[in-house]
Formats: sequence, C-alpha cells, structure tokens
Amino acid sequence: MPAGWAIAVHGGAGVDPNLPTERQEEAKQLLTRCLNLGIDALGSSASAIDVVELVRELESDPMFNSGRGSALTENGTVEMEASIMDGVGRRCGAVSGLTTVKNPVSLARLVMDKSPHSYLAFSGAEKFAKQMGVETVENDYFVTQDNVEMLKLAKEANSIVFDYRIPKGSNYESCGTLVESPIHMNGIPISIYAPETVGCVVVDRQGHCAAATSTGGLLNKRMGRIGDSPLIGAGTYACDLCAVSCTGEGEAIIRGTLAREVGAVMEYKGLGLQDAVDFVIKERLDEGKAGLIAVSKTGQVAYGFNCVGMFRGCATENGFMEVSIWD
Repeated sequence: MPAGWAIAVHGGAGVDPNLPTERQEEAKQLLTRCLNLGIDALGSSASAIDVVELVRELESDPMFNSGRGSALTENGTVEMEASIMDGVGRRCGAVSGLTTVKNPVSLARLVMDKSPHSYLAFSGAEKFAKQMGVETVENDYFVTQDNVEMLKLAKEANSIVFDYRIPKGSNYESCGTLVESPIHMNGIPISIYAPETVGCVVVDRQGHCAAATSTGGLLNKRMGRIGDSPLIGAGTYACDLCAVSCTGEGEAIIRGTLAREVGAVMEYKGLGLQDAVDFVIKERLDEGKAGLIAVSKTGQVAYGFNCVGMFRGCATENGFMEVSIWD
C-alpha cells in the first residue's frame, strides 16, 4: 500500500565548488518555493502528473538552465527541450528545439494529452504550440546577460560549456581559457562541467508516479543538438514502481538509458529505490558525470550523483523536508 505522497526537485548536477554563498542561498530558496507548491498541491490530493508540471516555476526563473536563463547555442540563441511522463500507463510527451514557447514542460504535457504522438521537435513542435494556444515569447526573453558573456568566453576557449560559471582551479585559467579538460564527451574534451537542468519527480497518495525534466542544454552547443532531457528512458522515466529525472552529461545519460535503468534494476534485481539509484550511478555511467532524483510508489525518495554537488530538495507526507547542494 502507498505510504503517502513524496516529491523531489533538482536544479542540476555538477556545481562549481566556488559558487558564491548568496547564489547557493538563492538556488535553495527557489527549490524550497517549488517544494512548497508541490506540498500544497499533494496535500489537496492533486495527482502526480499534475504536480510534476510545477517544473514551470523553475523554467520561469533565470536561476537554472531551463526556460528563461537557458544556455545559448553556438549562434547565441536558445533551443529548449523537455519531457514529462505519467507512470499510469507509461504515457509520455516530449519536445525539442523550442525557441518561443515560454514553458516547454507544459507543451510536453500537451503532446502527451492532446496529440497522437510522444515527441515533437523544432518547427513541428512550434506549430503544435500555436495550435494549442500556449504562451509564446520572442527568443530574446530567454537570453540573459550572464549567458551572453559566458558564450563569448566559450567561443574564445573554443569549447562546449555546461554552464555560465567558470570553476576556479588548477585546470582552468581565470579568463576562461581552457588549460586541460578533465571531462570528455564521446571522447572529445569539453570545458566546464556544471549543468543545471531542472526536474521533478512525484508519487501521490494513490501511489502513482510521474516525472518531468526541462533544459536549455549545453552552452555553445551545435544547432540541433538534442540531449537526454527529452528522451524517455534516458533523462526522464516513470512507471508503476518509480519515477526518475536525470541531470548531467547528456551523452553519458543517453548511452546508459539512466532513468529507465533505475526502474529496471528495481524490477529485475529486486533492489529498493536508494540501492537501485546507487547501483545505476556506479555501474551505468561509465566515465560520465551525472545525477538523478527518484521516488517510489511506496513514498520513498532517493538521489545520487558522482560529481561535485547537485541542487536538490525533497519532501514527504510525514513532514520530512530537505534542500541541499553538496554531499
């Protein structure tokens, strides 16, 4: 029997250890606000699939890399992607290549609920958004000055950058020039590891699970690049056992079908939620760096990551609540 509702949110794995304290607190406050919205909704017996759509709140704030504040492409524009999945019947919806849709996760929900498809991208997704009457804005709305400046640094360093912060350390010069990259993506050295994809996982009082993930992707990414966030089974997954949202090195998450693996080892190996998360982080990422949040149908919450920190928070019906960044 379900043990009560539970919710977890994340704002990305791979955090600059030199991140100013004030920005850490701002991030925690945003995650806390989202958790409180979820707590209120779940306390009113809202369904899991309705609650995970609160990722809209994270998309609307420029703090993280989704919606407004999304990382910029090589052309200085924004291409966003998102997905949502209902463990009831494993229904899902996903979108990629969005340039004008204010809240990508809500368009993903409409793909799931109002179309015969599971995934729409680029011009097709934009056309569907117009047909559905969702709120759209000019692409400039999503662009922040921080990301404009960081794109300039990324181009000067000729590198793909995961986030607009440059870690201070032995591998990087303060001006942003790449000295030695410790991270490789598909065998190619990349610069900064600090993704800030956002996501939410929920189990409601009926034991139904749902997940949602949204991102702007990589800074200075190639036009048309699609990451793990909109890929069902990679960045997002929900079934009758659990719900999972991932963040981190997209290419590694895709190769490991990370989100689905959590449910798979629970189903086939009989592992509990936290043991399943630990196993997947340890055994399925190869040399990739990533993190994930998860809930189970019995009201458990778990998370795991193999990089420096992950913005995250969780709450359960028994009154437990936690918001943290580091180990």
